Amino acid sequence: MSRYSIRIIIVLGVLAIGGIIPIQVYWVTRAFDLREKQFNQNVQVALKRVAEEIRSFNNTQAPVHDPVSQLSSSYFVVNVQDVINTQLLEYYLKREFEKVNLQANYEYGIYDCQNDKMVYGNFISQPIAIKEELQLASQPILPNESYYFTLYFPSKAADIMLQMPIWIFSSGVFLLVVFFFGYTLWVVLEQKRLAEMQRDFINNMTHEFKTPLATIAVSSEVLKNAPEQAGAERIKNYARIIHEEAHRLKSQVERVLQIAVDERSSTKINRQQVDVHALIQQSVKNIEPYLADKQGNIVLALDAESATILGDELHLGNIFYNLLDNSIKYSEKPPHIHIYSFTVKGFLCLSITDNGIGIPENLQKKVFEKFYRVPTGNVHDVKGFGLGLCYVKEMVLAHKGKLTISSKLGEGTVVLLKFPLA
Repeated sequence: MSRYSIRIIIVLGVLAIGGIIPIQVYWVTRAFDLREKQFNQNVQVALKRVAEEIRSFNNTQAPVHDPVSQLSSSYFVVNVQDVINTQLLEYYLKREFEKVNLQANYEYGIYDCQNDKMVYGNFISQPIAIKEELQLASQPILPNESYYFTLYFPSKAADIMLQMPIWIFSSGVFLLVVFFFGYTLWVVLEQKRLAEMQRDFINNMTHEFKTPLATIAVSSEVLKNAPEQAGAERIKNYARIIHEEAHRLKSQVERVLQIAVDERSSTKINRQQVDVHALIQQSVKNIEPYLADKQGNIVLALDAESATILGDELHLGNIFYNLLDNSIKYSEKPPHIHIYSFTVKGFLCLSITDNGIGIPENLQKKVFEKFYRVPTGNVHDVKGFGLGLCYVKEMVLAHKGKLTISSKLGEGTVVLLKFPLA
């Protein structure tokens, strides 16, 4: 799928989801408002009946005005203007709420206007009791009344939502759709990124294989066409070139095959006691000819008291060689590399510092991803497939070690390795 098609799909999907979200929010809000309006009406009807029944029980004439006032969304006041029996009040409240099918937790309090204080209060749970602190300190004084009572619904919004199961279900399904759309979008972008990385990998691999193959072809052609004119030294030189380039091709193929094997199965570590200091010195010795061509040097400060760990000598050697190879390759000036070793709390720590071109801070985590290479345009001045640091990280983790990297663009890079001591 082309990049343009992916962008069209993403834009259309985002617009569709972005258009549905406000519509869903609008209808849920509208349904909630209607439920809340019905809730308030039911409460007012029930409380008005309670007030009438109390006055009827006390054989008192009913007032002309409406006794029920709603002071806030969850707060109601009933002006009884009469004596209130607490047990009778609870009975009437439960009965009238049951008649209007009102299932909600509420608190009520009975106030004495003359003494300006609450004389009684209780919490009624329908069906589950929830302990809520009664917040009625700012209750207003209603004149010319002996008693009045108030009702407060502490979980009114939740109680109303429980009466909207269809809307809750539809909203849950919608959120699930949005989540899967976001996940699908992430997968598409991730696959697109991987496809671009694999394309770059194929381009790099083609370039890496093309150069030694061309060198081998030229050298073998010279030996084939004029063997009698070639002296022993010249033949030896061409044979050396063919041997080195063939070995280079073999190494590149083995690295690609190793990555493919690692994807299908877990890497097997042949654990044995390994002297890391000796292994580092051997890696430095192997890379010295390459380093000499760059006019660089390596300074060793292997001061760790103990350098023996349990690990695979082959993979550990590859770790050090890859890190040193990167320090040399990614340096625009003569590379100067410092390797330090020390022990901390049962761990052997190795610090490899170089003066290379460095890595931008936003790309430092990506350099360990398979096939990833720091963008340098279309210039192939630095060889590689983007597999070296990926292999290094996998092998460090396979040895139960830790790897951290810090770098400043234009100043160099520091790689810190930690391995548990044997």
